[in-house]
Amino acid sequence: MIAEIETKNSASKGAQALIFSDEVSSEIVQMLERVGPSVVQVQSGGRGIGAGVIWRSDGGIITNHHVVEGGRGAVRVALPDGRSFDAKVVNSNPTLDLALLQVDAKDLPAAPVADSTQLRVAELVFAVGHPWGHLNVVTAGIISGVGEIPIRGTNRTAQYVRSDVQIGPGNSGGPLLNAQGAVIGINAMIFGGDLAISIPSHVATEWVAGQPSRKVYLGVGIQPVELPSQDRAGLMVVAIEPDGPAHRAGLHIGDVLLAVVGAHGRAPLLDGPDTLSDVLARSASENNRVRLQLVRAGATTELEVELGTPETSA
Repeated sequence: MIAEIETKNSASKGAQALIFSDEVSSEIVQMLERVGPSVVQVQSGGRGIGAGVIWRSDGGIITNHHVVEGGRGAVRVALPDGRSFDAKVVNSNPTLDLALLQVDAKDLPAAPVADSTQLRVAELVFAVGHPWGHLNVVTAGIISGVGEIPIRGTNRTAQYVRSDVQIGPGNSGGPLLNAQGAVIGINAMIFGGDLAISIPSHVATEWVAGQPSRKVYLGVGIQPVELPSQDRAGLMVVAIEPDGPAHRAGLHIGDVLLAVVGAHGRAPLLDGPDTLSDVLARSASENNRVRLQLVRAGATTELEVELGTPETSA
């Protein structure tokens, strides 16, 4: 695929540039033209402008959590064909830095998605986005690393892809593509000034597939805490909504939530704030009841709660 490797002059300190044949360059241009209609612009009242990827033809769009964070619900998506839609934030995960948007449109050109678990260092990749307000900018590079980093305040790790594609403000939420034009990551941040960090596509795929079909809420404010005596983390209750589900069930400020015991007896652990709503929704029985495993005054206990829904909340 690579026709020639040319060494730059001494001013570049030995950096190398990849030079492609006309045939290969034409193939790359055609590949990017095919995927271009799947890359959208996301406008949020909280964070300005970012990018997004049409994930499903029924209007499901993936972007970064930080792109829509603080937007107060005012999120708008502009398609490459000139159409523009108000978007609903279906779910958003600050730990993964992913958000799922939904627009009222059908038969959209969903981007092809590849298996990012098979990525290798030195693979050729492309980034597409809107840096500094310039639409549909394409940059190229190679993968320089794949791996995991610990998530502060939890017992979990986050997976990442590191590459040297050039990105800037406005690339966030856009795709990292392999040489075949398939999405292998969602661009998220700049690291060290010249490296890009992307969320692997398999992480985004699994997260979207695991979205709960219904919304429930507990009515608490929480913050992560470490429990040295149990060698794990939990979520401390720091606020309780008056007459909300937690208040009615007898939850107290200072209680530390450990897990949610669902209708089938499973107890998913609660080691990060972003996990609470998802775990509650997946664990609730048909009548929205769960048992919370928690620590109160140094003792572990369980408390049954009937969760609320957005339709019944104040």
